[in-house]
Amino acid sequence: MSTIEDLLAADPSLLLVDDDAAFLTRLERAMARRGFEVRIAGTVAAGLAAVSERPPAYAVVDLRLEDGNGLDVVSALHQKRPEARAVVLTGYGNIATAVTAVKLGAMDYLSKPADADDVINALLATGEDKPEPPENPMSADRVRWEHIQRVYELCDRNVSETARRLNMHRRTLQRILAKRAPR
Repeated sequence: MSTIEDLLAADPSLLLVDDDAAFLTRLERAMARRGFEVRIAGTVAAGLAAVSERPPAYAVVDLRLEDGNGLDVVSALHQKRPEARAVVLTGYGNIATAVTAVKLGAMDYLSKPADADDVINALLATGEDKPEPPENPMSADRVRWEHIQRVYELCDRNVSETARRLNMHRRTLQRILAKRAPR
């Protein structure tokens, strides 16, 4: 297998698109230390502009951004540079969006929080070898908690509406919301 340096020798350009500034900064530093030439964007519009200006060889794009859907950036990148390798990151993973991301040209679909090694493994994996499973995947309890939090936010933090949509008793939901996130 080739080393990261060998794979990046041809074109190390990487576009990171995420509206979480702290996460974006950490990932930018980590990827730059690993040899990528990193550009960042905090919105779909900025991501589309970066793709239009100079399509990168690699991209890591958050699915849900404040001004739209990150899949628009993946689609634009695939149209401008079909051989580009993109990975979609999200805190709200589901099968339908994973399938859509792959159809639009993404190489992989990772759940947040993903570390730089997980991202590199996904970006550089070839069709023959699958990336290694993450060292510390989210527990089933954490995935459940993330889903409940997402629905709660989508219901404008209305406990009764969230409980109804999740088919759960309101008091049970209140207890879950009062606890800390599981690991």
